[in-house]
Formats: sequence, C-alpha cells, structure tokens
Amino acid sequence: MKSQPDDPPQNGSLAKALATQLRESRAALAERWLERISARVSLPANRVFPTKDLLDHVPLLIAEIADYLENPAEDVGGDAPVLAEAVELGELRHQQGFDAYELLKEYEVLGGILFHFLSEEADKLPQHADPAEMLVTSKHLFRAISIIQQTTMSHFLRLADERVAEREDRLRAFNRMISHEIRNDIGAILGAADLLSRVPDEDGDKRRHFAGIIQRKARSMTATVNNLAALSHLGGKAHEHRHVQLPEAVAESVRQLRDAAAAAKVDLRVASDLPEIEVNAPVVELALANYLSNAIKYARREHGDTYVEVSGAEAETETGRELVVRVSDNGPGVPQDKRDRLFDRFFRAHDKKTPVEGSGLGLSIVRETVESVGGRAWAEFSDRGAAFFIALPMRDSEARAPAERG
Repeated sequence: MKSQPDDPPQNGSLAKALATQLRESRAALAERWLERISARVSLPANRVFPTKDLLDHVPLLIAEIADYLENPAEDVGGDAPVLAEAVELGELRHQQGFDAYELLKEYEVLGGILFHFLSEEADKLPQHADPAEMLVTSKHLFRAISIIQQTTMSHFLRLADERVAEREDRLRAFNRMISHEIRNDIGAILGAADLLSRVPDEDGDKRRHFAGIIQRKARSMTATVNNLAALSHLGGKAHEHRHVQLPEAVAESVRQLRDAAAAAKVDLRVASDLPEIEVNAPVVELALANYLSNAIKYARREHGDTYVEVSGAEAETETGRELVVRVSDNGPGVPQDKRDRLFDRFFRAHDKKTPVEGSGLGLSIVRETVESVGGRAWAEFSDRGAAFFIALPMRDSEARAPAERG
C-alpha cells in the first residue's frame, strides 16, 4: 500500500498523532469491533474469535493500520503477520457458515469504528486539524482496511468455491447410491402390496407381515429423502433458521419417530428436566431424528426393556457455555474398531452383521450441520449401550437461570 501521486502533501504531524492514539486504544477498539460483530450474528462473543491467537490478531491489525497511517510509503507486505491472520479469519468465517456479504460487513464495521475514533481524536488536538491532511489520513485508513479485507475475502471465496465443488461431487455420489436404494424400497413396497392384495382377509398373520414390510420400507424412504434434503442445504445460512425452546424441538423429533419406536418395541423416553433454552430448530431436530432413528433400528430386540432416552443440560467449557443434548440407549453399541469412522459419509458400522436399511449418511449430516453453527457432535460407549451427543454454543443471555429468564 503506497501513497498515490495525487495525494496532497503532508507534514505528518496529524497522521503521527492519530496513529499514536490508535495504537494506545487498539485493545478497546478491538473489543468494540467484537461487540458489533457479535450483535449482528447468532454466535456468542467467545465464538466470533474462538482462539486467543485470533482474538489477539485484532489489536495487531489495528496497530498495523496505525503504522501505515504514519508511514504510508511502507507497504503491508505479503509476509506481514496481520495478513496471515486475515487468511485465518477467512477460513474461520467459512467454517462458521458466513456469507461473503457478512464478511464484507465486518470490515465495513471496523472501518466505521476506526474512522469515528480518528475523527474524535482529531477534534481533541490542540491545533485544529487541516481538512486536507485529515482527508488523506482517512483515505489511507480505508486503503489499509481494504488490503486486509481483500486478503480475507480471497481466501474465503477460494474455500467457498471448493465447498461448492465438493458438495456437487458429494451429491452426485449420493444420488447414484440413493437412487438404487430407493428403487429397491419401491420394488419391495410394490411387491408386498401386490402379495397383500392376494392374501385372504382371514389370514391375519400374513397380512400383518406384508403390511409391516410396506411400513418399514416407507419409513426407510422417508429417512432417505429427509437426509437428501438436509444434505442439499448444508451450505446454507444455518444461523438464520427459526428458533424454538429445546423441549419443543425434542417433542417434534420424538413425534416423528414414535410409530417406528412402537413397531420396534423400543421405549422412547424424554427427560423431564430439559432446560428451557432457545435452539436452532432445524439443526436440533435433524440431529435428534437421525440419532433416534439409528438407536431404534439397531435396538436389541431380545431385551425385555429396550429404550432410547433424550436428555439435555448446560455445560461450562474453556470457550464458554454450551447446551449439550444427549441420546442414550441400551443397544449393542458400535465395535471398537469402527468408532473412529462412525461420522464418516456412507460408513455403516454393522453392514455385515445387522440387516438394517440405510445409506450411511445420517451421522455425517448431523456432524456437518452441527459444526456449521459452531457446535460439536460425538458418541460415547459403555457396556450398557451408546450415547450420542450434540453441543451447541450459548449466548450469555441464554445461560441465565430459568428464574431469571422468566
């Protein structure tokens, strides 16, 4: 970034004074920027810059801008630390599901904060600031921000292009696999329906058998279509989804799977003490539907008391408070050597041992969807069964006690 030939000459006194004030106030200005960004998106402040390195890079960025205001003849080179941090910020925003407009808006907000600060500081100077010098200083301010912004955006857009290509490849592979699976399900339904129409009314056992095939295959197709729809929207703006209270999201997920649980003789339980916390409805309902469906499909039919239970609680972590939702069961679990790949796309841990329909996409969709809003998804196992979790970041206002929330 160099001074342009048409810039009016400067004596440097104003730029030097303002650069000094900018350096001295960089921590407060960074905090102001963080607050403004957090107010614009559905992420808590500790997730906007979730690591110390990223948080520390904001004052560094402001100090680099101050250096440029004082000496605009010096470039911000490609090896400058602030540009490396700008690249890291672009990658973070891509992972969090931001779009290009929101990222551009972050730097627009920063420019507004810094310009307002410099204007106020110029008014405090003993001598009235020369308008021409102030204009050039402002021009250099926005040029410095623009260079850093371009670095962030270039990396962000490259990752976005890669995501689009990856999603297209993923959807093509999914469509090839799923079209075969859906054709099989349709064939099974049509065949069972044809046989059912030929069974005499008095042969109740056979009629129930063929009706059961139709129901199972129809549920399998429904799950397949739901996962396909979810997969096609993974790149969308998940942080703009509708929000509901956690008990409401759990109730909806349980309602969708209650008939399947009854048919499999699985007791579907919901903890009575679910916290009254607002959640992203599509994310939570998608995760729970997949977790519950898996638990029901792989339940130990020989057990007299086979159950699946949904519970939830708030938890404190190093980066802030989280809402942790758990789906536990007393099923067969997952073989030790298969657990690391459990959330991989198209992976099925029980392919050879358990005749259960499925595409192997459900858990991968859960993880990608939850991570798109800054959360986590994982599983734990014991001799008594398995437990599948999602953890979602909470705002400070969401972490208040129920009595305080009124």
